[in-house]
Amino acid sequence: MGEFDVKVRVPVREQEPEVRAKNFDEVCLGYNKEEAMQEASRCLNCKKPFCVEGCPVSINIPGFIEKVKDGDFEAASRIIAESSSLPAVCGRVCPQESQCEGVCVRGRMGDPVSIGKLERFTADWARENNIKPRVNAERKNKKVAVVGSGPSGLTCAGDLAKAGYDVTIYEALHKAGGVLVYGIPEFRLPKEKVVEPEIENVKALGVKINTDYIIGKSKTVDELIEDEGFDAVFIGSGAGLPMFMGIPGEQALGVYSANEFLTRNNLMKAYLDNYDTPINCGKKTVVVGGGNVAMDAARTALRLGSEVHIVYRRSEKELPARAEEVHHAKEEGIQFDLLTNPKEILSDENGNVTGIRVIRMELGEPDESGRRKPVEVAGSEYEIECDTVIMALGTSPNPLISSTTKGLEVNKRKCIVVEEETGATSREGVYAGGDAVTGAATVILAMGAGKTAAKSIDEYLSGK
Repeated sequence: MGEFDVKVRVPVREQEPEVRAKNFDEVCLGYNKEEAMQEASRCLNCKKPFCVEGCPVSINIPGFIEKVKDGDFEAASRIIAESSSLPAVCGRVCPQESQCEGVCVRGRMGDPVSIGKLERFTADWARENNIKPRVNAERKNKKVAVVGSGPSGLTCAGDLAKAGYDVTIYEALHKAGGVLVYGIPEFRLPKEKVVEPEIENVKALGVKINTDYIIGKSKTVDELIEDEGFDAVFIGSGAGLPMFMGIPGEQALGVYSANEFLTRNNLMKAYLDNYDTPINCGKKTVVVGGGNVAMDAARTALRLGSEVHIVYRRSEKELPARAEEVHHAKEEGIQFDLLTNPKEILSDENGNVTGIRVIRMELGEPDESGRRKPVEVAGSEYEIECDTVIMALGTSPNPLISSTTKGLEVNKRKCIVVEEETGATSREGVYAGGDAVTGAATVILAMGAGKTAAKSIDEYLSGK
């Protein structure tokens, strides 16, 4: 592999911005074998691996990277599989820069090891070489129901299946995957290539998945326990209820929640001409919000042929989206109207969006989140012409499950209340995790919650 500067990570190949802005193919092309082995050789194999502590699912990061360095990619994949059921997903969408890579010792004197890209490479190699997960545990005569097939549900189900339990997932939509299939665009997370094979790996562990099955309507959690004989239930139903600002004009034609906009494009394939599920994305789109979902919506609208502006009330420093996503959005030509906040959505006599009235902001004192609170600048209102507005302001849990389950405590945001260390709810034998508990958060945090709950369910059913 020759000499190279160990302080600098091996660069990752990507589609050129002007090319990718016109297609839905994956932006990042990943490492090849030589690049992966070279990057893996930068790992110091620390005696105290802070990277493992920084990983919500506690992957043995130095262990798998050592195997990548040696070219033993199957062994590397086996090590990851001990902790994660969705490595190809995590390698693509995890905020590694604030987790494992954020505490990498190599990062103190240069670039941290590219842990996420190495996980992605390993998982992709395992898929391409048909390496399947193993179940070594003795089968137990216990049944567990998992509500929702998103990251927390798939992780909980996979871990329980590995431990020998009979697991059934109930999914409300027609396709398994939760936010992985409806929320994250194809150019960041390919569905057929990445998500579907990872779900098949979970099914290969013995997990059954029932789609088009709405818990709270088709059957309640109580009925799963009392009528269907499940010994425990995990609720990982996510947070799919979109939030709006409550400003005038939000009912105009051409206003979407990011949830609806992305679901139509990602799950219902609106971006493909041969799918009968179109979405009207106009010539100029304004996306309100600054998180990863806002970046996904903006970059999707761009690929549908729209000029795109992101309106965010704080400065770039406070943008909650991943730095990589912001960088990609800027490269692709998306314009950022920062320190700007909407006041009203404007429409014509037919109710169609014609623009958005905004006001400039400045940052004042920190609020309860620790971020400086944005304050309106008097007399600074102006209008941005547009024909589409996408509200990417976060989501909250749908109250259907909590309202139909006896004795299930929720907080004022309708999030299920759990014991943090176990995931146990106020109802015995019922556990919960992911966005149904926290509100909208990251894939890896949801996976961590699913992992915690699986361990607790095992202890509960084993009488430990």
